[in-house]
Amino acid sequence: MGPVFLRVQTHPCNRQESRALSFSEEKSHWQIPMNEVNIICHVTTKDDVVYVATCNPVSLFSMKERGDTIQSIELYDVFPRTISGSWQPFITIAPLGSPLDGQVVLHEEQTNTVLHIDMATGAVRRLLLSQEDEKPQSRASNWWSSKEPQQGGHRMCHDFSHKNWLLFYKEDGNQLDVLDVLEGSVHTISLPVNLKSVFLVAEDRWLLQESNSNKKFLLTKPIHMGAEDSGVCQLHSLSEDGVSQGHGASSAEESVPQMVSSEQLPNENLSAALDQKIVSPNRILSDSGSFARIVVGFPDLVSPNEVYSFKRPVDLSEVRIAEGGANTFLRGGLRSSTPKRDNCVSLLSANQVVRALPPNKVPLKEVYPKDVTPPMTAAYLEVTDLNSKKVKYIPVPRSVTVSPYTGWLSKVSESDVLLSDLGSGGVVTVDMGGYVRLWETGLDNLQRSLMEWRNMIGTEDGRPLQITIQRDSGLDVSAPKHGKIDANNDPHVGGNQWAGGTGGRDTAGLGGKGGPYRLDAGHKVHQVSQAEKDAVPEEVRKAAREMGEKAFRERLKEINMSEYDAAMYERFSSAVSRQVQSLRIVLDSLQAKGKERQWLKNQALGELDDAKIIDGLTGEKLGSPQQKPKRLRVLADVSGSMYRFNGVDRRLERSMEAVCMVMEGLENYEHKFKYDIVGHSGDGYDIELVRADKVPKNNKERLKVLKTMHAHSQFCMSGDFTLEGTDSSIKELVKEEADEHFLVVLSDANLERYGIRPERFAQVLTSDPQVNAFAIFIGSLGDQAERLQKTLPAGRSFVAMDTKQIPQILQQIFTSTMLSSA
Repeated sequence: MGPVFLRVQTHPCNRQESRALSFSEEKSHWQIPMNEVNIICHVTTKDDVVYVATCNPVSLFSMKERGDTIQSIELYDVFPRTISGSWQPFITIAPLGSPLDGQVVLHEEQTNTVLHIDMATGAVRRLLLSQEDEKPQSRASNWWSSKEPQQGGHRMCHDFSHKNWLLFYKEDGNQLDVLDVLEGSVHTISLPVNLKSVFLVAEDRWLLQESNSNKKFLLTKPIHMGAEDSGVCQLHSLSEDGVSQGHGASSAEESVPQMVSSEQLPNENLSAALDQKIVSPNRILSDSGSFARIVVGFPDLVSPNEVYSFKRPVDLSEVRIAEGGANTFLRGGLRSSTPKRDNCVSLLSANQVVRALPPNKVPLKEVYPKDVTPPMTAAYLEVTDLNSKKVKYIPVPRSVTVSPYTGWLSKVSESDVLLSDLGSGGVVTVDMGGYVRLWETGLDNLQRSLMEWRNMIGTEDGRPLQITIQRDSGLDVSAPKHGKIDANNDPHVGGNQWAGGTGGRDTAGLGGKGGPYRLDAGHKVHQVSQAEKDAVPEEVRKAAREMGEKAFRERLKEINMSEYDAAMYERFSSAVSRQVQSLRIVLDSLQAKGKERQWLKNQALGELDDAKIIDGLTGEKLGSPQQKPKRLRVLADVSGSMYRFNGVDRRLERSMEAVCMVMEGLENYEHKFKYDIVGHSGDGYDIELVRADKVPKNNKERLKVLKTMHAHSQFCMSGDFTLEGTDSSIKELVKEEADEHFLVVLSDANLERYGIRPERFAQVLTSDPQVNAFAIFIGSLGDQAERLQKTLPAGRSFVAMDTKQIPQILQQIFTSTMLSSA
């Protein structure tokens, strides 16, 4: 049925490289743009694409492993609306293969709704497995909320979705529906047994588990079942015989697999796992009682198959939930049903089985030394390596936010993450706050990545690492000029003809000498030495300065006369929209600094306050009303180094985003905050950007401020007035009456170049106790910002290499003063 075309939204992917400072199994992480009440219910991968499904509301996200965007489709209106009661949908995704690359099948378990979705066009088609699916549901489904015994839900097996076919069955049902997506056909197989679970161990061999007795059957079928084909499926009963040595399943015990591989271990991995030279069909499986089991000869050989088990000391199903402590409390207490996702995958080429386990099922006392407190985690990745016969536990960081529907979460997964394999030697996890993390677990992959990381980063020996090549150009400057425009925008190094070149002279560019102003054409920058820059004659400097000032005046005139550019403003505004909301929540929660009430001592006489008597009966409102607004000044760095190094770490764009966030966040909060924004650069320390009595009222005025910041950073003289700007701002702020005084200095930490000692900056920051002055470093060459932060007073400086961190920093700044006065 269909198609219906839904909107495919594209969001920026703010990827964080986890190995920037140190090496670990985690490669990178980013957050999915979802609201806080949404719930992750499935993650799967196809090649280098990660797919994530949420179910409150139903949405689908797709992102590439190294891409810079996230695609999403909201499916809230597509699902049947005939269901009343507390319906909590549960979604499974199956990515399709060639020629349907980029398309997925999405399955909802309660209603057995099957959708075919094209992530490129937004086309959504409903696929009907049988005629019954067309009939509306006659009975309200309270499958999730009812505490009575329930009938099983529908399931989809998608191990071979890359070959564009899927298998559907119902728990406790007795039929299998095989959907061929390319042909648009469904074949039904009726069975003499009721099903508990189905595992596709091969394309033509399926392992079935009977619902009551856990007895296993192997179903064999022809690979291609055409409509005219009368191919017969055969059902073989499997029996499990125990062994006396105790390392296999006992005769009374029926193994309940949670994961069975659909392909076999390579022969060399099978030989390494079993410590013997062996060539045989095999499958790897895992259940609650074992780290892994290897079934040799299965499913191809008719003769009895040997099962090699790596048993657990304690069965996972026997671990008491109560041992989870705080984790149990946060997750909604005891679970009434088994979670849907088993979070167990096999990495056949790496010879590993990887599980995501909650902390209470991990032997933390054996993992951590006695004097080390285990960190608070969302889960642990349990990596069973069959080559080394060792088990490794990797902590997965806790999510910043988790949906308040804890009971619903516990029905999805027993830990706060979902897991899927990614490539040959890694996995991807998504926690319940929407953080996607890519992990590398295969030992060969890790060793190779570590070698590459060491070659790039080097090993630390305590000395700062730097490569400096001193080479004089040997060429003199003449007269400053803009330079010729290169229509092809080719890189130009060391000359004096083209605008936008690097390491040259006379023309507008970067890294050179004697030019009138900076001009970034997007190329790699070649830098001339400071000695060469200092040797430029005074008359050339003066001429370059005059030309730069003239260009700056023309640029300001152009800014004032230009039309409002909505797309440009949206670029900055959309990047901080969530941070603006966070900032407004912080502002709403702020209390007045003044005392709520004070005792009058030694008063023998006095009248009763009628208002207080009423308050005593009706309940008193805590907190005193704010008599005067708080006073805030943002001292923004608009120096030349911001423009010069913007191509390295986006520091100027981050500063503009921060200023945009402050202007949008403080809008309509004039009763609480009176603010202004002042710039500092080589031209001075009191560059007016936003006046306290004339704050921007609309997007056009705010964009004008951002454009002015960018232009000033491009055309200003080299130099640094951070100290003077901080000192002057503190003296000006203290003159004004306010509930509290705040100064936030935005800087790129480039103080060393101008010989400014951190101790001197610290002295100025704390020069007046009435002004709460803080520094936020939003740019850094190497570890410049971290080293500077260590020398400044604790709590007075922050490093924010991501604009998302600034609302939390401002919250710390505003609340720290309340705590200090308590």
